[in-house]
Amino acid sequence: MIFVRLSGGLGNQLFQYAAGRRLARRHNVELVLDTSWFENRYWQTTRRPYELFRFDVRGRLMSSREKRWLALYTNNVLKRLPLPREWRLVRERHFNFDPAVLTLPDQVFLNGYWQSPRYFDDVADCIRAECVPMPPMGDEDRRVADLMADADSVAIHVRRGDYVSLRAARRTHGTCTLAYYVEAVRMMRERLTSPRFFVFSDEPEWTRAHLHIGSDAIHVAHNDPGMAFQDLRLMSLCRHQIVANSSMSWWGAWLNRHAQKLVIAPDRWFLADLDTSDLIPHDWIRVAGGATPDSRTDGKLDGREQS
Repeated sequence: MIFVRLSGGLGNQLFQYAAGRRLARRHNVELVLDTSWFENRYWQTTRRPYELFRFDVRGRLMSSREKRWLALYTNNVLKRLPLPREWRLVRERHFNFDPAVLTLPDQVFLNGYWQSPRYFDDVADCIRAECVPMPPMGDEDRRVADLMADADSVAIHVRRGDYVSLRAARRTHGTCTLAYYVEAVRMMRERLTSPRFFVFSDEPEWTRAHLHIGSDAIHVAHNDPGMAFQDLRLMSLCRHQIVANSSMSWWGAWLNRHAQKLVIAPDRWFLADLDTSDLIPHDWIRVAGGATPDSRTDGKLDGREQS
């Protein structure tokens, strides 16, 4: 049996699931999902709902009895007692890929973010199949998806929200600059004959006010925050992606099945000093203008003037 602790938003939950699923599949054992993080309020963190129930995940939720057992097992005092230690608690040691995780035995509890495709590259087809939302599209989603299918579509994700409003997130993540998006749009226009851009953001009013791309852009803003999985699906249906320093848009690009896709990602993913060399797939294009400490702008940058 493999236990994995889930936390954070949808993108983080997908990374955690994928790492646990790969290890459970390797040992042909059950995967158990610990959702206790979502039942508590943690200081300086954004409250998030558990969202994997919308996907065809192959794991069950941890029972109340198992939660009590785990609390005892991981208690800083009780763990010093001579209790049976056949289970192993594995905490993420650092941000970059840890190859030792791939060879862990069963009967482990994974506690971390595991933000690298190298944790599940060898079961990538399995993860892509299971990380497609099960609920059907609504009428507006279907209309947008049809527009994407009829064009050389490019998803642009602009992440702001708690990256701007929450002090801890602002210090860790920062936001991508407008110059980053302008350059990424220019590169897409240079490489594609007739691209059409679909803009996604947790602050759509801000993107409409500041990110001017041109008449070939559509701002997709009909899904509320509780329907993030629908935006994730729509982003993945585009042929190409311009991603933010966000695990949500990372998954939108990674789940894209188009063989000739172009993905542009920021050169700097965090303000914090973290080794992200294993996060970005080698075939994605890195562009300057990633995480910066100040998301404010003194004026509007217009992508048309830069293309």
